[in-house]
Amino acid sequence: MSDLFPPFAPDGSEEPRRRGFQPVPLRVLVPNVITLFALCLGLSAIRLGIEGKLDTAVIAIVIAAILDGVDGRVARFLKGTSRFGAELDSLADFVNFGVAPALLLYTFTLDELRSIGWIVALVYTVAAALRLARFNVSLDDPARPEWKKDYFVGLAAPAGAISALLPVYLHLLGLPTQHMAPVIMVYLLAIAFLMVSNLPTFAGKTFGRRIPREWVLPLFVACVLVVALLASFTFEVLAVLTIAYLAYFPFGVAAYRARERREAAVASQVERSAPSERTPPADRPGGAGDAAEPRVD
Repeated sequence: MSDLFPPFAPDGSEEPRRRGFQPVPLRVLVPNVITLFALCLGLSAIRLGIEGKLDTAVIAIVIAAILDGVDGRVARFLKGTSRFGAELDSLADFVNFGVAPALLLYTFTLDELRSIGWIVALVYTVAAALRLARFNVSLDDPARPEWKKDYFVGLAAPAGAISALLPVYLHLLGLPTQHMAPVIMVYLLAIAFLMVSNLPTFAGKTFGRRIPREWVLPLFVACVLVVALLASFTFEVLAVLTIAYLAYFPFGVAAYRARERREAAVASQVERSAPSERTPPADRPGGAGDAAEPRVD
């Protein structure tokens, strides 16, 4: 938090004290306010789940996931990114997409399995924490190629939470998933494994930075259509999107592997075309070695 509010100097100097009372730019506060609002939604989802209001709890988590995708873009747009905001975002993600879905699924049906159900909920929550910790560490990796920033390593925490709640969507649509605790247990463990795995998933961070002019109006219509469908057929749309996302997962991994091979081939070609630094200049054609040879007339 030192980048937002510098600490006072212990020696009583006046200059650090004046710096400590400097106003914080609004562009730095706005993304953090969005993150805190998402955190409140996640905490409210826990209470709503305990009270049995599954539909409202799910909507709260979905809105928190949408805000999680918005706050980072707002911070970059306003040039208000900070280390404090990144840490706050990770803590909010742990509550919203690690703790809240696990407790919601436990009160939904996993409590029928008693201790085993609670252990499964713990495994999912710990997997979300490990996933977020690994993501924070990867931000400081300078050796990571630029193109790999288009991919997450493992299932992202918001996507994992939305996917984990699929049994709840189906229950709200009238399917008897509430009495399928063993199946939901295996499904939740699979989602936890995907979050901590090394399988790449498309991030879409660079998507939308540049849109062709002819796509602008169709994109507006598509966004309005998605919002209207989500508002009118909330759980139907969530179920279809979750199933489609999980079905696309293997294709995303294949696309990453293909991109990795292409980048490796390009790097190898560049390395072969560059002159070898280990070859002495005297051994190269036209170098000092040619000049040293005796001239024959």
